[in-house]
Amino acid sequence: MSERRLVSFDWAIKRLLRSKANFEILEGFLSELLSEDVKIVEILESETNKDTKRQKQSRLDLKVRNSKDELVIVEIQYESEYDFLQRILFATSKAITENLENGHPYSEVVKVYSVNILYFDLGYGDDYIYYGNTTFKGLHKHDELKLNEQQKELFKKEFPQQIFPEYYLIKVNNFDDIARNTLDEWIYFLKNQNVKGEFSAKGLKKAEKELDILKLSNEERRAYEYYSDDLHYQASMVQSSYGVGKLEGRKEGRKEGRKEGEELGIKKGKEIARKAEEKAKKIEENARKTLLKTAKHLLSMKLSLKNIAQATGLSPEEIKKLAT
Repeated sequence: MSERRLVSFDWAIKRLLRSKANFEILEGFLSELLSEDVKIVEILESETNKDTKRQKQSRLDLKVRNSKDELVIVEIQYESEYDFLQRILFATSKAITENLENGHPYSEVVKVYSVNILYFDLGYGDDYIYYGNTTFKGLHKHDELKLNEQQKELFKKEFPQQIFPEYYLIKVNNFDDIARNTLDEWIYFLKNQNVKGEFSAKGLKKAEKELDILKLSNEERRAYEYYSDDLHYQASMVQSSYGVGKLEGRKEGRKEGRKEGEELGIKKGKEIARKAEEKAKKIEENARKTLLKTAKHLLSMKLSLKNIAQATGLSPEEIKKLAT
């Protein structure tokens, strides 16, 4: 069976996977990732409320409750964020506090899994899957703290780390396209939007069927095309801002230079014009940085060099350098 082009996972999460009929797809992905069978009970609101005006909201792509009454947060991120780790910490903390009612014991704290699919390079690290949990090590005897029998019975857990949030960071761009196991098959799909005929991971066959672009309704296909076109539009806006900013900056510099030159003399006018030219150059540099960032984002979406060049105005050579 040949590979088939499917809609991107982030768009599917927002439009298709919220349907109970398609829970099997997300259940399959989470089951392969968490190494246990996951059954989704309900989709929860993806944005938490604020208790005060000064408190930040936690915007998520998806939040679900499984059959064990645990929460799974799924976040897909394309744009680079330096404080992304703090962001996912905030999201898990918020989910915990929102799900513990006043007057209830701490033993009812909800278990949270934070699953993050990243299309940018977060920190240093060459692997494509990173996992984090909370363990307690002795500073002197170097032993690991464990639950006693009463705690195991009360919490229905074997180890302390099972109480605390667990984090998964999937750096999609680091994946080498070699599917060594069923979880890799899912990551191959996340990166390439394709499912190979020999793949057998849970949920992937359902994904291949339901996320086929050709099988979308006319309305859904238009929405997806709009989503894809919007990437080109953003790149074009950056390019326009780049050109207009350059011209306006230079025009402003000449205008200010002439005006001040008449009042304060030719020398002063040249100085002001020079500063305005420097300002224009800075605008030009910032616009180009944004343009390169947009091109890199389009590369991560697997658009062709030709399409990216048309959308951004960059040369294919410049775009190829971004991929290295």
